[in-house]
Amino acid sequence: MALLSFFDDSGALDTDATASHAAYLAEHGVEAVVVAGTTGEAPFLTPEERTGLLRAVRAAVPSSLPVIAGTGAPSIRAAVDLTTRAVSDGADGVLVLSPPDAGDVVGYYEAVVESAGSVPVIAYHYPDVSPPGIPVKDLARLPVAGCKDSTGDPERLLEELIIWDRPVYTGSSAMLSFAGPMGARGAILGLANLEPERCVRAFAGDMDAQRELVDAHLSSRERFPAALKELVAARFGTPTTTRAGT
Repeated sequence: MALLSFFDDSGALDTDATASHAAYLAEHGVEAVVVAGTTGEAPFLTPEERTGLLRAVRAAVPSSLPVIAGTGAPSIRAAVDLTTRAVSDGADGVLVLSPPDAGDVVGYYEAVVESAGSVPVIAYHYPDVSPPGIPVKDLARLPVAGCKDSTGDPERLLEELIIWDRPVYTGSSAMLSFAGPMGARGAILGLANLEPERCVRAFAGDMDAQRELVDAHLSSRERFPAALKELVAARFGTPTTTRAGT
């Protein structure tokens, strides 16, 4: 799941609240946690905050649960630096958003994979955030362990699953009951911060759980991530402050 980053009323990172929430989710069905991804407002975190957050979450969840760090960046140099730091800080894997305005992402991912050493690298296709993303035809050329696709496009997901021999993860909570039965390896979701149990059931093919997620899915897409934080706060009492857009 894609972990929210919580901030106090002054805008300071609330590491304890974030790590505590990760621990709760680990007890309710999530099988991995992504720290400092797009849901975690990564562009607004300093390198030192990323380190503190990753270490705190790693300490809060069971040692058997993978903690994955978001390390995508607009340049190769920045992505390599973030990846090297995350590996040093104990990340079990890295999730790497493709760079914006890139004609060919192969060199970018080759450099990141080299810097990660033995730590798995998951490519991240999210053209709404960093266009143009990763063309399906280029996946076979990437030296990565898997790919997260947050488009919510079922045709693209089917193509990825058919032509690629590595794990594919969906980032869309709208198509869990489709992605799981069709062979996606997992789901990396912001909505799992709010509905971990239903997300797990929907990915297993439970159509009732998928339907029960509709309202929250649609509401959380408004004013992202502020609306999602408000929904999570209403259930868990967590902070609502966001740095995005401020």
